[in-house]
Amino acid sequence: MSGHSKWSTIKRKKGAQDAKRGKLFTKLIKEITIAAREGGGDPNTNPRLRLAVDNAKAANMPADNIDRAIKKATGELEGVTYYELTYEGYGPGGIAILVEVATDNKNRTVADIRHIFSKYGGSMGETGSVAWMFDRKGVITLPAQDKTEDDILDIVLEAGAEDLQTEEDFFEIQTDLENFEPVRKALVAAGLNIENASLQWIAKNTVEIKDETAEKVMKLIDALEDNDDVQNVYSNADFDEDLINQRT
Repeated sequence: MSGHSKWSTIKRKKGAQDAKRGKLFTKLIKEITIAAREGGGDPNTNPRLRLAVDNAKAANMPADNIDRAIKKATGELEGVTYYELTYEGYGPGGIAILVEVATDNKNRTVADIRHIFSKYGGSMGETGSVAWMFDRKGVITLPAQDKTEDDILDIVLEAGAEDLQTEEDFFEIQTDLENFEPVRKALVAAGLNIENASLQWIAKNTVEIKDETAEKVMKLIDALEDNDDVQNVYSNADFDEDLINQRT
């Protein structure tokens, strides 16, 4: 299992937990709001909004919630203005960490993120300190269902996918930015159920960590993700298989 696939396994488990307590909907609403504010409220002419709406529907978000978020973003209803920011830092063992946030109060959020890094044995870095260790990629996950790896490969390779990882109960497809939408459309056209499709920061190289260091990094990432303003957390950690099994 690749380092990123290990992390995806943990993220899927955490995503299910987030959904139970409503945090997933909060993240999705923020993404819809930001996308609609920046590119307009029509998903047909706003690719980012279309993607956000598709992900919200895949998470079973009610249509009324989606429509209300769009209207708040476009000014039809009163709403909150969110700012997108990315923070960089280091975790225990020198692990590189990127934190994407969507906040209505920049000062509050930067103070909170700095405190979390410090509390869990990490440190905030300057802009550019770790971002160079990551590439922006398209990542699409879909449940395995009754499809084989060959079934998926036939579809995604022709559409321009870079990589396919097969795990016990899901497939993860990586693309470059240019081919993200063609691959997504090819999967939809084939009638496949996309669980999530998004642009993510993928580590160019991962660092294997085990035992106490791995636990410390995981606690830091958990604390960051539990912050209400945090949308996504990425790292270059390659976690030990035993820790993955404990977490999933």
